[in-house]
Parts: sequence; C-alpha cells; structure tokens
Amino acid sequence: MPATGRPASIFRTAMGAGFDRLHPELRRRFSVGLDSGEACTGRGVMDRIWHGGAFVRPFLALGATRNILVPCEGRRVPFTIENVPYTDSHGRETVTFVRTFDLPGRPRRFDAQMVLDPRGDRVLDYLGTHQHLATDLRLRAEPDGSLLIRSGVHRFREGPVDVRVPALIGADAEVRESFDERTGRFRIRVRVVNRRFGPLFGYEGSFTAAYTDVRRHGVRPGLRPVREEARA
Repeated sequence: MPATGRPASIFRTAMGAGFDRLHPELRRRFSVGLDSGEACTGRGVMDRIWHGGAFVRPFLALGATRNILVPCEGRRVPFTIENVPYTDSHGRETVTFVRTFDLPGRPRRFDAQMVLDPRGDRVLDYLGTHQHLATDLRLRAEPDGSLLIRSGVHRFREGPVDVRVPALIGADAEVRESFDERTGRFRIRVRVVNRRFGPLFGYEGSFTAAYTDVRRHGVRPGLRPVREEARA
C-alpha cells in the first residue's frame, strides 16, 4: 500500500499522481485489486454498438471466435462488465475486463486481462480467451476528472511466435470513461481505428457499478482466459 494509505491497484501505480485527479467514483472503480480486496461489476446499456464498412466484418468475425471485438451492431444493448482481480499462473496481479453484450440471438463477449507492465508506468492488456494479442495502455486523467486510455503497440504471440502487428492491419483504441453525477452512472465510449482504413469498431453507453469482496466470492468459472501468456 502506498504512503497515502490508499490501495495500490495496478491502475494507481501506472498513473502515479495523476490517479488522484480522477473523479472519486472513478478512483474507486479503478482501485479494484488484490490490495483493496474489491471486485466491480458494471451493468447498463450500450446506446450504440457499431462497426466500419463491410471490409472489416471478416476480421471482426474472426476475432469473435476468441472473444476479441464484437461482429454485430445494435442499439440499446444490455451489457455487463466484470472487473475481478486475481493472481495469474505467472504470479502477476491481474484484473479482468470481461464485457458481455446481450445482443439478439446470442450474447457476445469481449475479454481482456490487465497486468502492470514491468516498466511500471503503463498497463499491459492481454486480449481474448488465449491472450494471443497484447498491447500496452497509457492512462491519463482529463481536466474534467474523466479517464482517457490509449493503446500502444500490438503484439501477436503464439508458441515461439512473437511479432509486432503491422500498422496496416493493426488498430489504435481509445477509451473514455467518466462519471455523470446527474444520473449517478458511469459513461463509456470506445473507438477502435485503423490508421489507413479508418473507424473499425466501437460502442458507447452507461452503467452503474456494484462492489463485492473478492476474497469471499473469488473468480467465477469462465472468467479467466483459457491460456495465460507469460511474455510482457
């Protein structure tokens, strides 16, 4: 625990002093971790889930087989986000970011697991059920107390393969999360953009959050990935 006496979550560590500039509700939400002993479950509605032109659909469909991205569009879609801390098989504190979208026909999941990057100033985001994709995330508090998250370099890892994803087929993700005091709800907006082809995928909506004691409830079956990648 830091000198302030506040829980040292991976997000607080990565952001340093900037963490204290977040809205108090965001500070609590991103304090989930083994130190705080809290998990957070958000439930709400996505006002809109969208994707780019027809050319992106095969890539979205392929990613969906490993719970990466969502190949369907929709409006007013109920969703859940589960942020649960645990120690992974490599001894690292990990926080789940598992989003489930209740789309017509079948639910769709977008899975991510976050750990503190060895450099300590950013978060490493492993995507999907098998953590084949990884990217570093930069977190910044905005002047209004909201949180801005931007992705960095993407890497693909499978067996001995460890390669940087070329910008031509990669994408930049931007996440903005804020707290609306008028409604008492968190608001989130996500955009994934390819530098050449433009917007690929995104969603925006709002949710409320509930906190539970992770020591008592643990990690529910199916929340952890099938395979955990050791490479940072």
